[in-house]
Amino acid sequence: MQTREPCLVRVQLFEGPLDLLLHLIKKNEVDIYDIPIAVITEQYIEYLEFMKDIDLQVVGEYLVIAAELSLIKSRMLLPKPVIEEDETDPRAELVKRLIEYQKYKDAAS
Repeated sequence: MQTREPCLVRVQLFEGPLDLLLHLIKKNEVDIYDIPIAVITEQYIEYLEFMKDIDLQVVGEYLVIAAELSLIKSRMLLPKPVIEEDETDPRAELVKRLIEYQKYKDAAS
């Protein structure tokens, strides 16, 4: 199987692979409010158009990451209801999923 170059994201505050962007958001080094998810999506669609064969695993990985970013950003933008003590930050769920994803990715390598 041919190794593909990762999709590079280019926005005003960040340039690099999508995995790195997620890592920086997870570490609170990049604010999710400053990330234009629509621009990232457009760039990924352009990336797919240049690929000769679409690798469904790569596409699926991106879709999961994009969905998580969209969910986090929408939760952060909407008015916040009174927070219950047992309620967690939506970014915590992303961190949990990213750790799990990384385990599978490492196992596949």
